Amino acid sequence: MAAMLANLVRPIKIKTPDSDFGRRKLSPTPSRTSIRCLASGKSGERSYTLTLLPGDGIGPEVVAVAKDVLSLTASLEGIKFHFKEMPMGGSALDAAGVPLPDETLDTAKGSDAVLLGAIGGYKWDKNEKHLKPETGLLQLRVGLGVYANLRPAVVLPQLVHASTLKKEVAEGVDLMVVRELTGGIYFGKPRGFGTNDNNEDIGFNTELYSASEIDRIARVAFEVARKRNGKLCSVDKANVLEASMLWRKRVTMLASEYPDVELSHMYVDNAAMQLIRDPKQFDTIVTNNIFGDILSDEASMLTGSIGMLPSASIGESGPGLFEPIHGSAPDIAGQDKANPLATVLSAAMLLKYGLGEESAAQRIEAAVIETLNRGFRTGDIFSSGTTLVGCKRMGEEVLKCVDSLTPASVTS
Repeated sequence: MAAMLANLVRPIKIKTPDSDFGRRKLSPTPSRTSIRCLASGKSGERSYTLTLLPGDGIGPEVVAVAKDVLSLTASLEGIKFHFKEMPMGGSALDAAGVPLPDETLDTAKGSDAVLLGAIGGYKWDKNEKHLKPETGLLQLRVGLGVYANLRPAVVLPQLVHASTLKKEVAEGVDLMVVRELTGGIYFGKPRGFGTNDNNEDIGFNTELYSASEIDRIARVAFEVARKRNGKLCSVDKANVLEASMLWRKRVTMLASEYPDVELSHMYVDNAAMQLIRDPKQFDTIVTNNIFGDILSDEASMLTGSIGMLPSASIGESGPGLFEPIHGSAPDIAGQDKANPLATVLSAAMLLKYGLGEESAAQRIEAAVIETLNRGFRTGDIFSSGTTLVGCKRMGEEVLKCVDSLTPASVTS
């Protein structure tokens, strides 16, 4: 298992023109911690069950593309997939009255890996909290026990001009946000509504972390940093919040176990500014749930579009959860405008980190790069001199590249 986990942070080398994609890797995880993906322990097996959760908005569109890419890749790599598509989010609310039906969670837990599209939409915004699509996502993360969310932000040379930042600022950015996923203010209790002494309505939440929750995500981050450039920045708000004070204390204590990693601390407001001012100063960032939610979305825009970035969520056992970091984008749903590449790259992460299928993952990564090299762009990354295509056409172009690649095209 240690070898499998070491793979998560090993540089990916893809032989394609003008590309340094994954110069260090598309995304990492620890080599010494106890995190593991269940499927990776199946010695010699080449058959896997994948749960697909298309969700809402553009989710079904991008998952359909990723499924096609997975299917073709599997046929070329000698892999067999059994897909199980289940409702979740708003679609589950409409079909079953809850955002995460028991059958969906049971199916996900019983699979080798889970690929999620996106959840949410205007239709369900006014629902009570327990009937919101987002509640289903929180329940899924807890149900799968995935507490470490890995979000890479790499500015590809083909897309450096798509960034809203100056070229000299964006070029060469390659960072990883390690976000704690199942604690903090999103899960802390007490929470709810009430009235104060003046009989005014109030809403309240609790930012709560235990030492063990902080330690386990910090270890993941230290291992990630160790396999990257040896720099880890822990982001908190320790000048104000007690939970952050404990966070900084625990992370600092663990640093002595990783003398090869340079640890720094930064307040979240400063980190938000520095990500725009000088993003290349960062290599690996570790932070809590809510700060990670915000900063990883900010980091995604360094690359030019949130539609390009995948993510992996893993725990100590069981299947991992792989998903694009973008939302359901209900304003463009059903219009063939969505960028499917973040979901396709999430499928590549699923193969590499969830199933240990390195060659198949690299085939997909190389196909995405080759598609970009050929000049195809969805609207979110379009620029003069490139070819504007929709979601389906982009998927078709990726499939062509997957099919045209030879074993010599991809090396590890």
